[in-house]
Amino acid sequence: MKKHVTKYNIAIFIALLFHISGAIGILCTPYKAWFIANTPLNLVVMLLLLIWLQPKKNLSFFLFFAIAFLIGMGTEIIGVNTGKLFGHYHYGSIMGSKLNGVPFLIGINWFVVVFCSGIIITKLNHWIEDKYQAAGLQMPPFLKTVSFIIDGALLATLFDYNLEPVAIKLNFWQWQNNQIPLYNFICWFIISALLLLVFKRLNFSKNNHFAIHLFIIQLLFFIALNTYL
Repeated sequence: MKKHVTKYNIAIFIALLFHISGAIGILCTPYKAWFIANTPLNLVVMLLLLIWLQPKKNLSFFLFFAIAFLIGMGTEIIGVNTGKLFGHYHYGSIMGSKLNGVPFLIGINWFVVVFCSGIIITKLNHWIEDKYQAAGLQMPPFLKTVSFIIDGALLATLFDYNLEPVAIKLNFWQWQNNQIPLYNFICWFIISALLLLVFKRLNFSKNNHFAIHLFIIQLLFFIALNTYL
């Protein structure tokens, strides 16, 4: 029994519990407002689980967290106050305390999405490299880096694509004329690519298996809400 009660399994259970109960609560119960109001708790708990499950937490790992948080907050502040990034939008009150119109939780969200995307693409690239080596081929280092950045940025942008309609319906944020501009996704791709380049260069463990499961759980959560809400 003890063999199955690992901190990895505990984290998976908590992530599933939060997201499944959240989806049921929002879609099927009269307590929708309560579940929506506790979105910040969900985000913070998932962040803590990611950090808890990160192997060999070193300075570079926390440096990446700080860079992703600060760049995420900085670009969003520019976006909210000028419209020059992402488009014209504003945040509601559900996401909690703000700095210049941007909730601090949005900086956390940038870290979680880009970090999980980076972990998934790292795993995928290692699998592809093994296939290359088994065939007696060698992937050029430049191609590895470019492939990693483009694939990771596309994955992060795909996540935002599924998140955006749900965020509007739950009043996390609102777009001008209630339309999500293509420019938003272009900015997401470019900023994610820059952060993934930093992710690639910094020397910390990219073997956080929980990050893969968390990305899938959150993506399915937003797809379900987008489909049935």
